[in-house]
Amino acid sequence: MLVNSSLFTLLLIFAGLSAVHLIYLAVSRLQKDKDYTGIGFRIKTWWGMLFIFCLATLFNSVVSLLSLMVLCFFALKEYFSMIRTRKADRRLFLWAYLAIPLQFYWIYIEWYGMFIVFIPVYVFLLLPLPRLLNKGTLGFLRSVSSTQWGMMLMVFGLSHLAYFQFATPEYGAGLVLFLVVLTQLNDVVHYLASLYFGKRKVVPTANPNLTWEGFICGFVATTAVSYLIYPYLTPLTPLFGLLSGMLISLSGYFGSLTVSVLKRDLLIGDDDKFAALQKSYLSRVDSLAYTSPIFFHVIRYFFDFM
Repeated sequence: MLVNSSLFTLLLIFAGLSAVHLIYLAVSRLQKDKDYTGIGFRIKTWWGMLFIFCLATLFNSVVSLLSLMVLCFFALKEYFSMIRTRKADRRLFLWAYLAIPLQFYWIYIEWYGMFIVFIPVYVFLLLPLPRLLNKGTLGFLRSVSSTQWGMMLMVFGLSHLAYFQFATPEYGAGLVLFLVVLTQLNDVVHYLASLYFGKRKVVPTANPNLTWEGFICGFVATTAVSYLIYPYLTPLTPLFGLLSGMLISLSGYFGSLTVSVLKRDLLIGDDDKFAALQKSYLSRVDSLAYTSPIFFHVIRYFFDFM
């Protein structure tokens, strides 16, 4: 039943995204005096994410694992493109990339203990080594800490999406789809509400699109939709169906806020690169880097099926 529900939900998303794309094309042609490029870039990245999450939810766990590993790789690659690098940092980045297949290997063999400590403990302790050896001390803290931030967000956080299907093969695909739909819905409602009637900005210097009005609208919409769709995609109780929407909305909001401030700090004085990153997948998965581990561990703590 959950597999059929997942397929039906993906078909609905496909139909909805197709309709939104057609509306965007029509409106952008009719109202040429207005700039809708931001919405256009979002739609393009949503198509790419739909393809990735179709692979992650409709096929077996190995295909899901590989598709999400590719997502982590490109998210980390885009994150590294923000950092002002030196030649001495190249080996550091190589080690970071090599840690991605290892992190997903722990998922494949279902070694939860290593999965949960590999990046926060072992990578944290060993990652500075290639930067220490004959590379000097100039910029050491900034390059190492920036790299570790990227590993925690783009690899450790997002890799939890892959563990759902191994932790609970019966419900994993539905839970991933439930999480992704609500996270993206929260982002979309927040963005549109902030665009049309948002006035009180949260952090105007980092992201003018984040407003308190957008947060409230996103919170209400995500909580309501969570309560409506949880019976079809998850085995959660009615109470957790409601609380999950609140949890995902809150954690997604803080994820977007944190990554926005992080990007602005890393790209101070480089407005062209900052604008280019708004078109990237990194801007679409920043919320998932927070919602994925939080939702995973809350469900794992309260429910036996995980």
